[in-house]
Amino acid sequence: MTKYGPNEADASNGSTYTAEFLRVKGLAERGIANAQHSLGFMYFNGQGVAQSYELAVVWYRQAAQSGLEHAQYNLGVMYQKGQGVEQNFEEAAAWYRKAAEQGYAAAQYNLGWLYAKGQGVPNDTQQAMLWFSKAAEQGDAGAQNNLGMMYDTGKGVPQDFKQAIFWYRKAAEQGYARAQFNLGLRYDNGQGVQQDVGQALSWYRKAADQGYAPAQFNLALRFDKGDGIAQDSQKAILWYRRAAEQDHASSQFNLGLIYDNGQGVPRDEQKALDWYRKAAEQGHAAAQNNLGLRYDHGQGVEQDYEQAQLWYRKAAEQGFPGAQYHLGMLYDAGHGVMMDHQEAIFWYRKAADQGHLRAQFDLGLRYETGRGVPQDYRKAMGWYRRAAEQDYAAAQYSLGLLFDNDDGPQPDSVQATQWYRKAAEQNHTQAQFALGLRYDNGLGVPRDYAQAHHWYLQAASQGHVRAQFNLGLMYLAGQGVHADASQAWMWLTMAARAGFNAAARYLPNAASRMEPAQLALLRERMDASPG
Repeated sequence: MTKYGPNEADASNGSTYTAEFLRVKGLAERGIANAQHSLGFMYFNGQGVAQSYELAVVWYRQAAQSGLEHAQYNLGVMYQKGQGVEQNFEEAAAWYRKAAEQGYAAAQYNLGWLYAKGQGVPNDTQQAMLWFSKAAEQGDAGAQNNLGMMYDTGKGVPQDFKQAIFWYRKAAEQGYARAQFNLGLRYDNGQGVQQDVGQALSWYRKAADQGYAPAQFNLALRFDKGDGIAQDSQKAILWYRRAAEQDHASSQFNLGLIYDNGQGVPRDEQKALDWYRKAAEQGHAAAQNNLGLRYDHGQGVEQDYEQAQLWYRKAAEQGFPGAQYHLGMLYDAGHGVMMDHQEAIFWYRKAADQGHLRAQFDLGLRYETGRGVPQDYRKAMGWYRRAAEQDYAAAQYSLGLLFDNDDGPQPDSVQATQWYRKAAEQNHTQAQFALGLRYDNGLGVPRDYAQAHHWYLQAASQGHVRAQFNLGLMYLAGQGVHADASQAWMWLTMAARAGFNAAARYLPNAASRMEPAQLALLRERMDASPG
């Protein structure tokens, strides 16, 4: 960040300033350089005279041409900012150089910045390093911080975390907020110093107390997650809000999430929407995606697919995989855009290539069914596998089905069982039933009625009708469990009521094995149970 400090002054005015202005003006007109600089300063700040950047430039120039370094510096600032003159980085650099070569630290710092940015001079990290070093050695905190950053990133010098820490600390101990934040980051990551969360938090807080938004955000994150500090939602909200009010986009987004979820505050969809919008308008991709979701589903706003696609697209074009997937869904459905399955697949693939589970799964489904693409079981297996290996249960089940298919590209009952099991252990109902069926019939595993019973029960308890029927038969026959007519009758009844007609044929058998009173009680319980 370029410095402009020496031009700034107390803006108060009055007769004292007027008298002083007249005195200084007389001296300046007699060619006294310090008076010329002071007169330029008065015109710049409107002290004792109407503010005039143009006249400030006139008097700064006269003093600068006499070799007065702080006038040379201030004239450089005027050219850099385009105050009283047309903005001209080359002129700014020339005047900064004159002051810098006289050892004026602020000019050395600003000249370093121009070299770092390639403004008015060639982009030259070596020259930037040279001038930052000169200013830093004079105790300029901004230059010390920038020098630390160059060592930190290895820009213009060999990367050296210890040197980075050395310069950050010098600036931080002068109260320079950005350096305090950077020093906190190094303690957080253990780069150049031993990792120390307490030190990280201490430096974050020093910077945060000075209003430095990134430090406020990091402090809020710590309180939010209880990471290295006692979890405290209220303190997290306080620091997020302070940063958000300075337009820190990630803090605005996180405040949106907090109000969305009612975390430490009453749930408030409107406040969530407002914070998402603030962050989204600054280009925060996750906020743009969430704003798109709001318009997509009419949550807190009137449903508007065109607005949804607009915000999804902004995030998608930044590479945000969730938005790419959602944009694909809009193209698939023709919501807010012309229906275009090829465009949908284009966005699904972009999201899938970044590891988006649903996009990978949906691409697998398309290749399996041939919807919008030529049917290709091998490609289907490839996409399912990517999602399955990230523990996406639906993909694990679908991959199991493809291995289970004798007409598929790679029949393999062992692989089928393994993938069914992975999905079943994540409570995927159909996979639980499929695994039960394999143990029931000895498909790819030794027949094991106890295991079959276990997995049928898991699926049946979630309403899987075929599992309820098979479970009823197991209780009727005593396979894997002790024969139990009441359990058989209960599960068969559930299946029959769900429309599985075969179950009704076995109900009289189960009923005949119970006392009438027991059957009546079961019927009463079943009739009273929901669903």
